Order: sequence, then C-alpha cells, then structure tokens
Amino acid sequence: MRILVVEDDADLAVAVAAGLRRDGYAVDVAADGAAALERLGVNEYDLVCLDLGLPDMDGMTVCRALAAGGAGRAATRVLVLTARGTLDDRVAGLDAGADDYLVKPFALDELSARVRALLRRDSGRAGAVLRVADIELDAARHEARRSGAPLALTAKEFALLRYFLMHAGEVLTAERLLEHVWDEQADPFTNTVRMTISNLRRKLGPGQPIETVVGRGYRLVER
Repeated sequence: MRILVVEDDADLAVAVAAGLRRDGYAVDVAADGAAALERLGVNEYDLVCLDLGLPDMDGMTVCRALAAGGAGRAATRVLVLTARGTLDDRVAGLDAGADDYLVKPFALDELSARVRALLRRDSGRAGAVLRVADIELDAARHEARRSGAPLALTAKEFALLRYFLMHAGEVLTAERLLEHVWDEQADPFTNTVRMTISNLRRKLGPGQPIETVVGRGYRLVER
C-alpha cells in the first residue's frame, strides 16, 4: 500500500515516514501543499497523512481537492495529522473530506493502528489479521503464515502479499502493483515486480496461490 505524508516539519515527516516504512508501506513525502497536489496528480495513493498547517496553503485545500477527485483519486483515504484539536477543527476536517483525525502529539503505534483501519475499509475485511484460504497475515505484528508455518518475507514481499490479500480474486497488473507497493524511487522500467513476485511465490511453496493471468497480470486465488 502506498502512502503520501504531507508535513512541513522535516523531523516529524522523517519519523512518520520511517515508522510507516517499518510497517511495510511504500511512502512518499511532500513538504507543502503544492508538492502534495503535484504528486497526487501523478501517482495513485491509498492514503494521505495530511498536516493542515502547511507553509503555502491550508491543508483543507488539499483535502477538498482529494474529496472532489480533482487532484488525485477520490477513493484515496485521508488521515489528518494536526495540532488543531478543537471540536470545531475536527468537524471542519471531516466535513472537508477527511476520513480520520489524529491530534499532535501522537504515538506512532496509534498512527499505525489508524492507518491499518483506514486501509482495511475498502478490502471489506475486519481486524489487523488478513486471511485468505490457508494464508494469514498479521499487519500489527508483521507476521505471515501459510498453513500455520511462518513465512520469512522481506519487507517488500510482505507488502506485496498484503496487497494481494486485500485484493484477493482481482487481476492485478504489474503497473498497479508498482503504483501501490513501491514508492516514487522505484524504476518502472525494471523487472522488480516480476522478481519480487517470483521470490514471494517460492516462499509460499507448493499449491501456488498466485497465478499469472496471461496478458493481464496476477491474481491471488481464493481456494
């Protein structure tokens, strides 16, 4: 899953991005509203962690643009991270299109939990544990198992498996996987998606649940 952190406090942006990357997310960072709108116009993000006190514009402007689908995708979740903690501020943020509101200072564990909750909404799955057939992934503990046996996955393999589980049964193109599992530093002209899927398949073992749909992409079979 790919996240955009919009935060002008450099130290906080680094800390939030590092925490989210440890959780297995692909993370890009924007220091102001203009940079955020530019990235949202080019990339498809699953979630935006949005500060409201940006140096060039109010974060509400970015939030409204997302809600309208003008700057990016209207389906992108928005988690507001701000020092504005009054009831009126929270109501205004939610009315502007935010999905959740977290007041600074906050603990990274709570941020991680709220991010997981928001990203689960579209998958139709509840709880931090994702299960499809004999595959189980615990996002909170960063553990994955198949038939009860632990899987020794790299951070990127874990992120890729999580995306497959959240979209089980769907055909996922290599371009879509690159867009949602890798950040903007990824080279789209490499075979990184194919190689990571190959490694993940090897670790999942016999009775391969990830099938290739010729000419279209890949699918996690719900057997």
